[in-house]
Amino acid sequence: MRVLFLGSGTSTGVPVIGCTCPVCTSDNPRNMRLRSSVLVRTEKTTLLVDSCPDLRMQALRHNLTAIDAIIYTHEHLDHTAGFDEMRAFCWHREDRLPLYAGSSCLEQLRRMFGWAFDESNTYQGYIRPQAHDHAGKPFVVGDIEVTPVPVVHATVETFGYVFRSAGQSFGYVPDIAELPDASFPLLCGLDALAMDGLCFPPHRTHLTIDQNVELMRRLAPKLGLVTHCGHRVEYTQLQEYLPDFMIPAYDGLEIDCSMPGAGREGHP
Repeated sequence: MRVLFLGSGTSTGVPVIGCTCPVCTSDNPRNMRLRSSVLVRTEKTTLLVDSCPDLRMQALRHNLTAIDAIIYTHEHLDHTAGFDEMRAFCWHREDRLPLYAGSSCLEQLRRMFGWAFDESNTYQGYIRPQAHDHAGKPFVVGDIEVTPVPVVHATVETFGYVFRSAGQSFGYVPDIAELPDASFPLLCGLDALAMDGLCFPPHRTHLTIDQNVELMRRLAPKLGLVTHCGHRVEYTQLQEYLPDFMIPAYDGLEIDCSMPGAGREGHP
């Protein structure tokens, strides 16, 4: 099982429009962050997590032409606004594209893109989702078992996910301010875990870098990754700041969950 980080940035992306801070004007490509999304894949199955506003660019950058399902963490626009770009994944398939989300996110998607969910929508040029409300319960797509992990983020229902296949495990929690006690065991002892680390100063709806590190130490993955970073986080400084079992995620990073410490260099 491999994981490709399509984007590792927060809702504004980095650089931020109109900003001239050192990170936004950096010449280090790892400081350039599209909105957060990952691709989880095995030889048999490809799962996309979230359809961010940068999905078209991400798909072109990585030659992504087909997925087996899309899974949503929550309804915020930086995780859903690229919804219509998924029509490209429907052109060459006869059946509808499986879509998994919690009830709140699914309700919002139906409200925003009602035409797509209409049963009369049969034209293959449009996105044709097959909606599944996972209701916080585990489900299986192909050879990947997916476990939703309820977390606290702002005021909306939000899930992280744990992906398991062939004895390998990866956890992805891009937006979180607090991990409920009941969710803690679901994220313990994974091969790799990527988790929200927006910035260093305290934040109301996201983990800080230090909160991320503290929680990672308790969860004890073999490899911990910081993702969903804003423009107040400089890649090289963060890399030097993190403990040995952790690394910053960056756009194009690909990790092999059978060897989580051996991330493969990617774009850029």
